Amino acid sequence: MTRASSMNEVAQVAGVSAQTVSRVLSDHPHVNAATRAKVLAAVEQTGYRRNRLARALVTGRSRTLGVITHETDHYSTSAILLGAQTAARTQGYFVSTATTSSLSAPDVERAVERLLDQGVDGLLVAVPLREDASLGDLTRGLPTVVVDGMRSSATEVVAIDQIEAGRLATEHLLELGHETVWHIAGPESWNDAAGRTAGWRTALEEAGRTVPPVLYGDWSPASGFRNGALVGRMLEVTALFVASDEMAFGAIRALVELGRSVPQDVSVVGMDDIALAAYAAPPLTTIRQPFHDMGGRAVEHLLALLADPGTVHEPEVVHPELVVRQSTTQAPDRPGTAS
Repeated sequence: MTRASSMNEVAQVAGVSAQTVSRVLSDHPHVNAATRAKVLAAVEQTGYRRNRLARALVTGRSRTLGVITHETDHYSTSAILLGAQTAARTQGYFVSTATTSSLSAPDVERAVERLLDQGVDGLLVAVPLREDASLGDLTRGLPTVVVDGMRSSATEVVAIDQIEAGRLATEHLLELGHETVWHIAGPESWNDAAGRTAGWRTALEEAGRTVPPVLYGDWSPASGFRNGALVGRMLEVTALFVASDEMAFGAIRALVELGRSVPQDVSVVGMDDIALAAYAAPPLTTIRQPFHDMGGRAVEHLLALLADPGTVHEPEVVHPELVVRQSTTQAPDRPGTAS
């Protein structure tokens, strides 16, 4: 078995003192670039592995970021996490994750405690709650950035403009000549679902159109199918905005099974633009959310807070994008109108 190399061996290969090696590995500012490069090359050559706990004791930093997500297999969660991990790794940070089994503040607090026990330098919270809670209290004052969830004066926020997303989808369908737009929403307790519903309702009201009752799903294709089977039996429904692509897939399946053609009879707009959206039958018109990019931006905000704790907390609003494919078209002629 190969013995792990020591700091002294790194110093010998680099031609510097062990103290200089220690300074480089602890990111001491008073080391010139050429010396730093020699030491890092020697670290690579010798296979020296730094002890993260020892380094944290010296620097006061673990160079680990904590990420809290809801326990789910939703695409958005995995994409945000991947974006955060990629950005953190680029900056020389590790990511430690904790999940919540529900969307309650106590569950978030338990996840925070698990990460605090690991000595993380800061937190990224990607739990989409609407419940009022003081994240400043929950996170014990640790630098924190929230992705599309709870807001607090103690945190920064990176968020999709969900109201704009709902408006984009609804206005697209109205511009195609549909009298009104039905909506299959996500769970009421989710912040992003509420924003999409608000945008949908505002667009209809400003256009002077009837606002149908909201139908609720749980983000699953099965809930989209159940609601699609309901609206599919109402022949007056010609346009449908569904709050996630996966629910939209289920709704389209139900419509087709009822003999309603998409988009000739019913136009459907989804939300997210997951990879499968372009390959659905028909390819799905949807609202794109840059989840991977949001995870990366959240890490950038968090590192800025770590570098300067006095940074003013400013939210970053990410604008969604309408992606038009073949699941939407001009509204069909109503009975009794000229073709």
